Formats: sequence, C-alpha cells, structure tokens
Amino acid sequence: MKSITTSSRNSADASKSSGTSMPETVQAAVLRMIGWLDEFGETSQDLYDFYATKYGQLAKRTYYRRPLPGTLGVAPLVVLEGLAPAARGLFWPKTRFPLADAHYAMGFAYLYQATSKVEFASRAKHFLDVLEQTRCPGYKDYCWGYPFDWETVRGNLASGTPLITTIPYCYEAFSAVQEFQSQDRYPRILESIAEHVLRKYSQTEIEPRVASTSYTPNDDSRVVNANAYRAFVLTRAAQDFERQEYWESAEPNLNFVIRSQRSDGSWLYAMDGRDQFTDHFHTCFVMKALAKIERLTGHQACHAALERGVRYYFDHLLDKDGLPLPFSRRSRLVIYKRELYDYAECLNLALLLRHRFPEFDRILKNVLADLLNRWQHPDGFFRTRELLLGWNNVPMHRWGLSIVFRSLCLYLRESSTKEAPIQPSYSLRS
Repeated sequence: MKSITTSSRNSADASKSSGTSMPETVQAAVLRMIGWLDEFGETSQDLYDFYATKYGQLAKRTYYRRPLPGTLGVAPLVVLEGLAPAARGLFWPKTRFPLADAHYAMGFAYLYQATSKVEFASRAKHFLDVLEQTRCPGYKDYCWGYPFDWETVRGNLASGTPLITTIPYCYEAFSAVQEFQSQDRYPRILESIAEHVLRKYSQTEIEPRVASTSYTPNDDSRVVNANAYRAFVLTRAAQDFERQEYWESAEPNLNFVIRSQRSDGSWLYAMDGRDQFTDHFHTCFVMKALAKIERLTGHQACHAALERGVRYYFDHLLDKDGLPLPFSRRSRLVIYKRELYDYAECLNLALLLRHRFPEFDRILKNVLADLLNRWQHPDGFFRTRELLLGWNNVPMHRWGLSIVFRSLCLYLRESSTKEAPIQPSYSLRS
C-alpha cells in the first residue's frame, strides 16, 4: 500500500489555529450546519434535477441507446452542471428525500448520544415521523425510493419505486432512535422493512449459494452495492428478530459481493456488463456493508475481502494526502475535482475500520481537516463539489449534505464515549 502523507494544507488542522480540539471544532461545525438547516429547510435541489425533467430523461435514454446523438442531447446539461450548477433550480423544484431524512435522523440520534441534549432526540424523532409519512405509495410494507423518475442504463424507474439502496438507511435510522428512546411502533416498522427486503426483491442464482438481488422489486440487475445493502440489512434483522430465515436469504447476496471482487481487491459497480466503473463512494458502500456484517457475525470471508479491498482503496481511491479521489476506473468524462459524497463516505468507512486498520486514523484526521477548512460554506452548509473552476455551492440534502452530517455526528459520539469497536454478539452459520 502506498504511504499517505500529510500536506501542509491538510495538516493545518482546523483546530490548531483556535487552540481547540478536533471534536470541539467538529461540534462547532455541526452546530453551524444545524443553524443553517433551521433557516434553509428540509427540502433542497439535487444532483439529478437536470435529468428529472422530461427532456433530461429523454436525453439520458437516447445517450444510453445511441451514444452519439445522445451526447448532443446531454451536452447542454453537462455544461450547465459544470458552469452554472445553480441553474438546476429553473428546471426542478426543491424536493424532500427519504435517504436524506434517514441520515439526518441518525445524525441527530448520534448527537443526542454525544451531548444528552433532549432537543437532538426530538429532531431525530421528527425525521422518523417524516419517513413514516413518505414511504412508497401502493406498498403495505415500509419502503422508500426516489421522489423523481430516474432514467438509468437499465430503464426508467418511476417515482416512488422502492430501492434496495435507500431502504437499509431507513432501517438503521429507526434502529438508532429505538436504541435510546423506545417506541412501540418502531419494532413493527423495522420488521415490516425486513419483510419487504426479504420478499419483494427477485434473486438470480449465479451458482449454488450465490445469488444477485434486484435493485428494485422488478428488475434483473447485478449491481454489487445493491447486494451488499440487502445482505447487511437482512443480517442485522436476523439478529434483531432472531430469524434465521433472514440470514439464509442474506448469505447468497453476501457471497455474490465477495465473488464479484476482482483480483486487485476492487469492485466494479455492476457485474451484468454495464456500468463498468469503480468509484469512491460505491466502493465505500460495499466495504461498509462487509464491515458491519463481519462485526455481527465474524464471517471470515468478509474479513478476507476487506483486507483486499482496503489495500485497493488506499492505493487507488485516495491521493497522496489521504483525500478521496472520485474514480479509479471511469466510464465517462468527469467534470469536477472532488465530491462531498466521497468525503462523507470516506469518514464513515474510516470510523468503521480505524480500530482494525490504523492508517484510517491518519485518513480521518486529514479528511476532517480539509472538510472543515475548505468545504464548509460561510452560511453553514457544506459545498457539493469542487469543480474544475470554482465550486458547486448548491446545497443538496441527498447528495452529500445529510451523509456528511451523519458522519460528523458519529465522530462526535465516538469521541465523547471513546467507543470501542463492536464485537460480534453471536455467530451465524457461514
């Protein structure tokens, strides 16, 4: 693995200039963001706004099917994204996102655990109340997706379609609040989520005990992080409800994730011949799920996959200063330098694995310093992207803001409790 150095810019720890500790500096940044959130509100623009319109969907559909004319269709939107990101407000209104509400709920739950301030517990419950009201229409189970039509290489996903990449965050959000403020209805909601994840997603068997889950209830994709998400939430539910059936359904998806790892330790986004790229935050999604499953079960194959994955991550998805790189394998032109979403997921991964891989401690310090020094806007929110020229300063709850809020609050909780890594509480058959 390459050595991570500390540049003068990043080692200029945000806490040193003021004489305060890093936890105190992070807490001040979090409180500034909460003040901004109170004024700004809980809806926002989104990275996909340009493509949520009828024109944007048509342009993307054409691009996927006929790249040359499709490029002409998407080019104006790419230019706007790179030069005038605020123009998205002319195309699509501010929207509420379940994925963001789940992350804010977790963040406020962790902040309550770090500070014991009741108002933070109330804020966490508020976001759960919103999630109860915004689940997908037409489903008896609790499930969530995107509030816009999403054009993908595999077809169009209508607004309100359940997504296996969103639902696990909602499960974690209800679990996080239930830990310190039990509500009679939360276990019922959690079980409803688990039953939805168990029964509503089709499984494509690759070989015995290896199966790929669908991304939605109605597709046959082989997206790696989708399998990691389903494997994690069912493994967690197997423990929460003592249901072996959940684990038996999770294990083939886990095996698919492990089987999909390349010899260099990396994962492609998908194994169905499409989306042949490796990027930062999707890699984090996969390794986070493996780390959580390993903690719950002691699964040895997870352990080995993480060892290989972390080596690749250090060598190819971080620069010499230990800061996130957006891609190690690209499938398209990239018109920005850095991504807030990558910073948020880098922090989440570091907090999960630093007890096992000490290099993550240095990465955590570097990423926090750069995040607090350069990425927090004077108004209190965090910038969305560092562009080739300037910044995308449009606040986006789903695209990084809520995720970085959760990661900073988790850091504060761990700093306040000096929390030890969670040990497996029982062993499942592996």
